[in-house]
Amino acid sequence: MKKIALPLLGSIILTAPFNILAQSKKSAPDEVILHAWSWSFDTIAANMKLIAESGYDYVQTSPAQASFIGEGGGKALFSQPGDSITGKWYYYYQPIDWTIGNYLLGTRDDFKALGDSALKYNVKIIVDVLPNHTAVDHTAVLPTLDNAVGGHENLFHANGLTPIIDYNDRFECTTGEMGGLPDVNTENPDFQYYYMQYVNDLINLGARGFRYDTAKHIGLPSDPLDAKATRNNFWDIATGREGVKGLSLMMPDSLFIYGEVLQDRNVKEAEYAEYIGQTASSMGHELRKVLEDGNFNAADIISWHHPADPSLLVSWVESHDTYANAHESAHLTDDQIRMGWVYLTARQGATPLFFSRPAGSTRDNYWGNNLVGPRGNDEFFHPEVVAVNNFRHAMAGENETIIASNDGAVVEIARGDKGVALINLSDKPQKIKIETTLPQGNYIDKVHNSKFNVKNGTITGSLSPLTSYLLY
Repeated sequence: MKKIALPLLGSIILTAPFNILAQSKKSAPDEVILHAWSWSFDTIAANMKLIAESGYDYVQTSPAQASFIGEGGGKALFSQPGDSITGKWYYYYQPIDWTIGNYLLGTRDDFKALGDSALKYNVKIIVDVLPNHTAVDHTAVLPTLDNAVGGHENLFHANGLTPIIDYNDRFECTTGEMGGLPDVNTENPDFQYYYMQYVNDLINLGARGFRYDTAKHIGLPSDPLDAKATRNNFWDIATGREGVKGLSLMMPDSLFIYGEVLQDRNVKEAEYAEYIGQTASSMGHELRKVLEDGNFNAADIISWHHPADPSLLVSWVESHDTYANAHESAHLTDDQIRMGWVYLTARQGATPLFFSRPAGSTRDNYWGNNLVGPRGNDEFFHPEVVAVNNFRHAMAGENETIIASNDGAVVEIARGDKGVALINLSDKPQKIKIETTLPQGNYIDKVHNSKFNVKNGTITGSLSPLTSYLLY
């Protein structure tokens, strides 16, 4: 006999060959996000029907604002010396103005067409926004932006051109230059007014949510003040709690707003949770350990590793940063990523985000076709991905029970007594005989037509390597 104490949930008695690991008590969102990373606005619009049919409620775009034109305006995801096409994906993370449209993703008219397409297929658009900084070359900032804030010198914090040395020092983190990116004075009412015009323009054209890049670098009310600031009220303005110069956020109660608040020491997650949703970055890190080992017991992936309520979290197996920057997750196979996706999406809690890898990418060639604009690879509509997206919708409001085989090769996510997801995390076939919450009977999964039997609270069947099964 084995006994595991679960905080807040009490103690659960476990017996071989299966472990009941967690049982939830709270309801959580049942929506799903597709991150159409580096797809152009036209490409997203052209694929909106497929996105909707694949079970996504939201599609997240890359940044839409005017951006620094790097390397002659080339549209490579990441060019190397001597490549015929130059460019880097991250130039759209270097604003030169807050107006809609850039050379990498499309024009304002293209974004409007995207909004029209999203409305037609009942998919909501999340736009990646980044008010925290400008382009590395801040002399490239357009005159319209300088004029709007009362001159170029008013665009940045007093500390805004001083590189951050200690990212756990909140003054440095929220006012200093990050990775060469000058830190915008987000507390300047003139900047806030100009920025909110951009946000409201996006909403008018169809945006229904925002992902705030580098959100932990924008100060909270309790953070130290920059010399140019009188109060840290950016988040009050950005979420519609306050207006600025007579301008307020449109339809604040209808927007999905979350921030990239990467977890570390001295990050004020609880205070950020008073304003916005947050990324569950530590959970993603732990999940990748499990996928690498093919063993559920390799790390704790029951906990969300975050103090905020799970309903306020966005979860992922990987993000564009873990894939494209240090390639922390890029070595994982598409099959491994898919098993992680099924695990997150079948669960009750957090809103899962599926990162679309580049078309043609392999574990030896992470950039694939190496172009900004085209659609990513086909994984976002793989049958197992679509099946678990639909499973999540069907299981809305059902409490979760997580059960794993003792060797960690197989994990079951049960939702009430209505359905289960079975995941073989290993690269070997598995025969299972584990406890389940499903009623007695015979079941055929939604993708592979594999047969399973439930009798006396136990499910039996066979699982192929790195394959998932949805039963309900």
